[in-house]
Amino acid sequence: MKTGGQLIVDALVANGVKRVACVPGESYLAVLDALHDTDVDVLVCRQEGGAAMMADCWGRLTGEPGICMVTRGPGATNASAGLHIARQDSIPMILFIGQVQRDAREREAFQEVEYRRAFTEVAKWVAEIDDARRIPEFVTRAFAVATSGRPGPVVLALPEDMLTDEVETVEPKAYMPVEAHPGRKQIAELTRLLEAAERPLVILGGTRWSEQSVTAFTEFAERWSLPVSCSFRRQMLFDHQHPNYAGDSGIGINPALGKEIREADLVVLLGGRYSEMPSSTYSLLQSPYPAQKLVHVYPDPSELGRVYRPDLAICAAPEDFVAALDGVSPKSTPRWAARTVAMHESFLKWSTPPMAGPGAVQMGPIMAWLEDNVADDTIFANGAGNYATWVHRFHRFRRFATQAAPTSGSMGYGLPAAVAAKQLFPEREVICFAGDGCFMMHGQEFATAVRYNLPIITVVVNNGIYGTIRMHQEREYPGRVSATDLTNPDFAALAIAYGGHGETVEKTEDFAAAFLRARASGKPAIIEVKLDPEAITPTRTLSDIRSGK
Repeated sequence: MKTGGQLIVDALVANGVKRVACVPGESYLAVLDALHDTDVDVLVCRQEGGAAMMADCWGRLTGEPGICMVTRGPGATNASAGLHIARQDSIPMILFIGQVQRDAREREAFQEVEYRRAFTEVAKWVAEIDDARRIPEFVTRAFAVATSGRPGPVVLALPEDMLTDEVETVEPKAYMPVEAHPGRKQIAELTRLLEAAERPLVILGGTRWSEQSVTAFTEFAERWSLPVSCSFRRQMLFDHQHPNYAGDSGIGINPALGKEIREADLVVLLGGRYSEMPSSTYSLLQSPYPAQKLVHVYPDPSELGRVYRPDLAICAAPEDFVAALDGVSPKSTPRWAARTVAMHESFLKWSTPPMAGPGAVQMGPIMAWLEDNVADDTIFANGAGNYATWVHRFHRFRRFATQAAPTSGSMGYGLPAAVAAKQLFPEREVICFAGDGCFMMHGQEFATAVRYNLPIITVVVNNGIYGTIRMHQEREYPGRVSATDLTNPDFAALAIAYGGHGETVEKTEDFAAAFLRARASGKPAIIEVKLDPEAITPTRTLSDIRSGK
């Protein structure tokens, strides 16, 4: 006989869970009590949205579902921000929510929410466990749903009284991953299309990759001299210094790469959906019928043909597809090899940061210094805002599992993700980039980093405005600034108040020493970089935008 709370934890352990992010609540105290006697690390967070984003980051970097636990009502609705990120980004995650007792449902009891209605749009599956005897069934199914096909978040609601029921039930077993493998005819057709192409190009994206599959695909690209692009915020899928890398297909795409995609006669879209942001609002590939021949490889059949009608659709996860490419080689040296070289040279030029700009701090030299002074396995985390352009355009990612950034464009993600990444990989350096607006969304999770001694380095790019919104406002409503100015704390002093290390950079030349002091401190650190608001993008100022340049 075991309580429902014990059965939840047993099922988690059976499925290999090593860590949980949570904000505690009385609605699931029975689960917290059961966790007390296990080796599962419980990361106690300061807001449920941050906890959910940490779980998302674990899922993003490992491919296994990140686990988050929150209480009912306000706790659950706070966590919905992380659910939306995981849903749009195809990240495996399971959110456990304490629920009102069963005999109080449908009365709008204290903090009651009907999650099956509330969260259906932002989760793959939402369920409530009414019978403790079925906990092994529900939890194992949650792992399978979260990881199969197109990965995503699952929500399980746990009535408080169900968690204290004592029942006898089956022992939980680990979930069995479901895979779809490409057929021999499909690989033969892909080979035929490549042999016939003049201007092929591959775009990598999505999830369900591994370090091994990234390496294996790189070898395939080398054999075929294929130019390879990465989708928006999926840049860790290919080494940027590799001669086959052509750049990322995302916001602010290199115009030369955009032209190459439009003029390609064959595009292999591998692993991603190629949605609005990476496709430049569906202009690089026309929906529903692309001008280019399209091979779309994706692990969920419901996505194949949904936005783009492919010439060849292959239902397979990247890892299984890449395994099938072993030994697939061209008959002769590909005729587009020189084009691939030229595309990589264009990328190197595009990703070289400018050394000048308005104000006393220039981000270009800062990014150049970081490129020379961080290891290849450094993890970069960020949320959303114009500041992120400096990372995505000018940091050259070298290895898998080094990027934690939301394709959904969610502000506030970077700091919780950095905390989660450092907990997952304590031996690696983790750098969070955040704007001043972005940081304040979930900045309280810096306290979590301090509590667990996770020495992340957070670079807060402070220009005193909601930069992306101001940029669009200046363009669309010139001379009518409204609701985009910010008043900020002293971020370095805030770091010290939390028990961390703080630095303020007001001149470009001061950044390197500030970063080295932050690294040497061994504490979670904030480096506030005071950027002139005129430096709104790497190549344009707010004055340029006002004047229509």
